Amino acid sequence: MTLRYLLDENVDTALLAALRRRAPDLVVWRVGDPGAPPFGTLDPAILLWCERFDFMLVTNNWRSMPSHLADHLAADRHIPGIFLINTSLGFSEILEYLVLAAVIAEPDEYRDQIQHLLSL
Repeated sequence: MTLRYLLDENVDTALLAALRRRAPDLVVWRVGDPGAPPFGTLDPAILLWCERFDFMLVTNNWRSMPSHLADHLAADRHIPGIFLINTSLGFSEILEYLVLAAVIAEPDEYRDQIQHLLSL
């Protein structure tokens, strides 16, 4: 598995547990975990952390994340990618998408992009 995920603190913790059960070799951390950004970290700092440690961000922050990414890129920064989940998707759809993406993604496939998880 090539991708490593950082789940935003507002993403349901059940997704973290399900990802770890479904794909035990997948590296999945959540904001607030030891070694990850602490709870309450502002989005621009989370993007910097993801860039530094090569983690894709999984978030449901549709409101401000696109502008934070634009600012990050304008500062000549990069990020492995962002998966922006739609909470109206079924839990199993989100889980399967993230597991499948981790298995089949090419290196840098999602670099500097937001992928909107709308449906499989």
